[in-house]
Amino acid sequence: MSTLSAIEWTNTTWNPVTGCTKVSPGCKFCYAERFANRLQRIGQAKYASGFQLTLHPGVLNEPLRWRTPHIVFVNSMSDLFHKDIPQDFIQAVFEVMQNTPRHTFQILTKRAEWLVELAEALPWPENVWMGVSVENADYTYRIDLLRQVPAVVRFLSLEPLLGPISDLNLKGIQWVIVGGESGPQARPMKPEWVREIRAQCFAQEASFFFKQWGGFNKKSGGRILDGRTWDEMPDLNRKPAFRLAI
Repeated sequence: MSTLSAIEWTNTTWNPVTGCTKVSPGCKFCYAERFANRLQRIGQAKYASGFQLTLHPGVLNEPLRWRTPHIVFVNSMSDLFHKDIPQDFIQAVFEVMQNTPRHTFQILTKRAEWLVELAEALPWPENVWMGVSVENADYTYRIDLLRQVPAVVRFLSLEPLLGPISDLNLKGIQWVIVGGESGPQARPMKPEWVREIRAQCFAQEASFFFKQWGGFNKKSGGRILDGRTWDEMPDLNRKPAFRLAI
């Protein structure tokens, strides 16, 4: 069975790996860490080790059993390109994605350097979308690295957005997700940061998705930006952006 997701830009999550380690400021109040520790406390077997990096080979073949097409966020509870994940396990994940073309798989990483190193050893079917997380202007170099990856769809997650990002080069980037941080220690996001990114997306023909303002919980500030929601998704044919059906 797939795991339905409350994440606004996907339908389903698939976690062949759980757990991670912090690499940049966006990780400071990691939602996945809080969630994993909560699941450990209530005795869920998959999270017996809390947020320690853990491989789950037993769930590798889950997407093969889903008959209807899914939009799948891969490793919502980890980072598939963590250096401690064996290369052959990453390759196995990609082989499953390659063998299930009815699904669309979305992968996010903060470890863009390792992504580029491994890219040539991985298949890149059209149903695999590859993205990087960029929380402020200090980490836009991840975008340059993402451009080197032969994915049909490349996307950015600017969440939690912790500062303004001007001069955003979106060449080769089809989709940009923006969101504020949620949780008890959420850091604030300014509206002018979001509007500036939206303007850059429009100017460079990248689809723009506004996920949330953030706050104590993810619904605290809602999703309305300038009177409406923004749910654009990447369109490979450069036609008007379509909306995610959930």
